[in-house]
Amino acid sequence: MFLRLLFVLLIALNIAVGAWLLLGQDDVHGRSATDAGVPELHLLSERPSAPSSAPAPAAPATSIGAAAAATSAGPASSNAAPVAQAATPAPAPPPPSRPNTYTCMALGPFATQVDMRNARSALTSQAARMRQRQEQTTQTTGWWVYLPGGGTRDKALELGRRLAAANVGEYFVVSSGDQSNTISLGLFKDPANARRRREQVVAAGFPAQMTERTESVAEYWLDVVIADNGHADWRNRVRGVGSHSTGCF
Repeated sequence: MFLRLLFVLLIALNIAVGAWLLLGQDDVHGRSATDAGVPELHLLSERPSAPSSAPAPAAPATSIGAAAAATSAGPASSNAAPVAQAATPAPAPPPPSRPNTYTCMALGPFATQVDMRNARSALTSQAARMRQRQEQTTQTTGWWVYLPGGGTRDKALELGRRLAAANVGEYFVVSSGDQSNTISLGLFKDPANARRRREQVVAAGFPAQMTERTESVAEYWLDVVIADNGHADWRNRVRGVGSHSTGCF
């Protein structure tokens, strides 16, 4: 019984294999592996050789193969590179820069050190260099009209009584200092007023004299070095003072 069943199974297996060989392969029945209307794919080895007159297809410039071809070009490509480099013109040198020129000035005089320091702060962005200095100068304080007293206190008092008798008022006798025993007739800021006072006393018969009174005062100056680039506007930053050229430092 078992042998009969095994024999039947072998026969069924042979029938199934034979049916698959006949019905399951496309080449046997001439059927195509692609759908209708779709072109078939061929290997490069299966393509017919192109005629010698046909132009060779251009290689893509951006492919990795192009880099490999350039590497394998041999001595010819290595010789072409220096030629191309020699043909490139060298960049022109930049034009020489013009040297900066400077103006050196003294600004002042400033009345106080505070005014000078304020001017220096205002010119920080304008000046290349700055320095401050103090000088002593003689300044007019007024004009003095007087009468010489004659040397002694008694002579000065006697001259004063004579002035009073001539209706020349507003005088006093200097009692100390270098001008002691001198008759002072007034100290004036305006020289014109001093001249009128002197003429009045002279007209009364007294030899009045007029002299300028001065004192030594401090002046403050700021020396600056400014570039001649057209951007300096120190006059808009510092007002109320003069300027003159000075040596550069």
